[in-house]
Amino acid sequence: MRVLTLDTVPRRAIDEHGSRGFTVGGLGITADAHLVVVRLGRGGRIGRHPAAGRQLLLVVEGDASVAGADGVPQHLVPGQAAVWEPGEPHETRSTDGLVAFVVEGDLDVGSHVGAVDAP
Repeated sequence: MRVLTLDTVPRRAIDEHGSRGFTVGGLGITADAHLVVVRLGRGGRIGRHPAAGRQLLLVVEGDASVAGADGVPQHLVPGQAAVWEPGEPHETRSTDGLVAFVVEGDLDVGSHVGAVDAP
């Protein structure tokens, strides 16, 4: 499992059309995949299961405790993502609840997005 922080995504400023304070940065994802929104209630859990394909879980709101094949939980906050490899057993839990995007399938998460140690 890799943990990504969106702050590490290379960005460029956009000022066209009167834009201010606007930057964009690609995650380098190319995919034949699907995107879903997941929500976990307070104390919720997505049980341990193998990833059907490479899977990215991006926390948008709330908190997540994620674990990969090694079973060691890592805490994620909004703006961080976990990436699991195909077949990797994994699980997600939340103390206070969460909203996250999940992209799963034949995807390539760019190597320019640096993996970081979880906080």
